[in-house]
Amino acid sequence: MLAIFIMVILLVINMKYRSRTDIVSQILEAANGGATKTKIMYKAYLSYAQLKEYLSVLVENGLLEFEKGTQTYKTTSKGLQFLKTYSQIGGLIVPALILLVLGAA
Repeated sequence: MLAIFIMVILLVINMKYRSRTDIVSQILEAANGGATKTKIMYKAYLSYAQLKEYLSVLVENGLLEFEKGTQTYKTTSKGLQFLKTYSQIGGLIVPALILLVLGAA
């Protein structure tokens, strides 16, 4: 039960102080399978100004592609590889943080 409480605390902290990498991950997740700017903006909790900057950088670096016909963004294979790596790293860090907190308790 304590582990669940700690996970909730870590999630709340993570949403309050997100890194650029966390934001990129949320955008790529939202665009997986195709999504409009509005859908991505709401799923990634970004302002329109922030979203425009991130979309530009992600398209330039080949992590997202824009489909003109449907006016949607889609995560590329390079973007999916980023998400896989990001998830693997998160899988290593979160258990270590839980152990650290439990060891201090």
